[in-house]
Amino acid sequence: MKEAAAADPIRLLALRETPLSLDEVHAAVGDTHAGGTALFVGTVRDHDGGRNVTALEYSAHPSAEQELRRVAEKVVADFPVVALAAVHRVGRLEVTDAAVIVAVSCAHRGEAFEACRRLIDDLKHTVPIWKHQHFADGTEEWVASC
Repeated sequence: MKEAAAADPIRLLALRETPLSLDEVHAAVGDTHAGGTALFVGTVRDHDGGRNVTALEYSAHPSAEQELRRVAEKVVADFPVVALAAVHRVGRLEVTDAAVIVAVSCAHRGEAFEACRRLIDDLKHTVPIWKHQHFADGTEEWVASC
C-alpha cells in the first residue's frame, strides 16, 4: 500500500495494446488513507444491438492520453480522491477481454463509488477512443467514443 502524502492522486493513466491487469490497477490506488476503493472493468461482450459480436478493435486519437488526464484531474478536483487509476486497451480485443479498467480510492465508500462512476462515464463520453465492432455475419461497424 502506498501512503498519500502530498503525492499526486493520479497514480496510473495509460492506453495500452497489451492485456490490462486488474491487480496492477487495484495496487495503484491502494493507500493507507483510503477506506473505500471502487473499481470498474469494462469487457467485450458477445452482442450489441441484437447482433453477435466476434471481436472489437479500439483506436485512439493522438490526444486521447491528454484528454484522459484532463478527465482524471476533473474527478480529483470534484471528489475527495486519495488515488485514481485508469487504463484502456487499443488494438484488437476478443470477447471477454478487459477493454477498460478504472479505480478510485477515497476515505469512504460512497465517495469512491461516485468518483469511479464519474471517471468511467466522463472517460466514455469525452476521451477520443473509437471502437470498430466485428459481427458474426461478417459485417462491421464503427462506434464513436469508447
